[in-house]
Amino acid sequence: MNHPVKRTISVAAIAIASAVGGMVLTADLGLAPKSNAQQTMQTPTGAVASVTIPSFADVAERVMPSVVSITTTEVVREGARRPGGGGGGGVDPFDFFFPDPRRQPRQQDGDDERKEVSGGSGFIISSDGYILTNNHVVEGATKVEVHYGDDRRADAKVIGRDPATDLALIKINVDEQLPAVRLGDSDKIRVGDWALAIGNPLQFENTLTVGVISAKGRSLGISAETSSFENFIQTDAAINFGNSGGPLLNIQGEVIGINTAIRAMAQNLGFATPVNVAKKIYPQLKAKGKVTRGYLGIRVEEIDETKKAAFELPNNRGAFVQRVEEGQPAEKAGIRHGDVLIKVDNMDIRRTRDLIDYVSDQPPGTNVKITLIRDGRQTSVNAKTTDRPAAAGDTEEDETAPAGPARNRIGMSIQELSAGSRQMYGLDDSLRGVLVTSVKEVSAAGDGGLLEGDVVTEMNGRKVSTTAQFREVVDSAKSGQYLRMYVTRTARRGGQSTSFFAIVRVP
Repeated sequence: MNHPVKRTISVAAIAIASAVGGMVLTADLGLAPKSNAQQTMQTPTGAVASVTIPSFADVAERVMPSVVSITTTEVVREGARRPGGGGGGGVDPFDFFFPDPRRQPRQQDGDDERKEVSGGSGFIISSDGYILTNNHVVEGATKVEVHYGDDRRADAKVIGRDPATDLALIKINVDEQLPAVRLGDSDKIRVGDWALAIGNPLQFENTLTVGVISAKGRSLGISAETSSFENFIQTDAAINFGNSGGPLLNIQGEVIGINTAIRAMAQNLGFATPVNVAKKIYPQLKAKGKVTRGYLGIRVEEIDETKKAAFELPNNRGAFVQRVEEGQPAEKAGIRHGDVLIKVDNMDIRRTRDLIDYVSDQPPGTNVKITLIRDGRQTSVNAKTTDRPAAAGDTEEDETAPAGPARNRIGMSIQELSAGSRQMYGLDDSLRGVLVTSVKEVSAAGDGGLLEGDVVTEMNGRKVSTTAQFREVVDSAKSGQYLRMYVTRTARRGGQSTSFFAIVRVP
């Protein structure tokens, strides 16, 4: 009579032990539902509903003939390698992730030149041989070869490259119509949608992996060239070395992204450039081999709660101007650091991406009307876009602030600029402000990101050039109030000087 009870206890004990050991039971103990392609389950009302688990075989059969393997060859001088060399799987130039393990050190043989062979993926977008891939797959290559179809090969010509989005267009000339893949709409994808990646990871050609869209709008800070345009799709569909340039597909077999990068020391963190980016720049790549974009010459950031409180803004919508570049259209139009841009022409700016995308889409020389908020008041200015520099981006470096004695209530020491301090910190003679000589690590100034050697040029919109002016603002501030310091950070380790807002909350 006790047998059923004992059996129940035994099954429960096995299940608990398996969970503790990090294992999943695979034996059929009569506790789990059947695993079939057509699975039934009970609804709360008692009715039986069916759940269909899809097969991806039809998508694979249709799309795989359009996916190609790309091999690039480059002549490299010893001690020098192209920054974007080869697409060994979405990494170069992304050593931010990790280097391609297939590249082994070469023994020195007295020859100062050698050939370097790398690989990646691509996909055919038109039957006459145009192929889309990543820029870092083909950048600097002296020879590009495409392996397609049933073991057919053809030399490819690089038609156009765009380092800012890490996309490239190549072409093969063959006497046949090639199977082209359909391009989807990356704006319509949702987190949780199916995602399929096809490519040539680690030289295993035509490999398909399946996952979901994990996130959208990811920015990774890979390089100065890409920083303004990073808007990656994140997926857990496995992406490995050699997948670079291959398609990320939806369940209909339409391309929704171009597999670009992977994250080091992580599992199933892959990133793809949205296909709508490629569709937008494709005509320029095909017609002139490069992409020209409108440019204003400002560094903008999202408005977080700290900026909202410090600048007494009504909401978090808009693009906050952190820095204005000298001589560029924004400065000529009268835009200043600390402005919040809320509209460009007739389009509302909700986040920085809205502004960057709109201005970049305008040809150089286009007049745009910008509506902004400054000191609580709304105004408008007119600016004429210029051609975006090849590598426009933020070159600010992060350094650890050295600890120092607190000389005032916010935990930083300052002194007036002198000939000696200018020489010590490499400061330009025209720079006006007060020099930060030490910052206490655990302090309001430390939390605000200030470092020794920074020069504070403005406090809450007032220019400061003496310690008395600086301390007057600090001493008059109430507890909990925000101090808006405009800071110039000097060039370090050969880097570029930069200016930004450091927002410090008074204890």
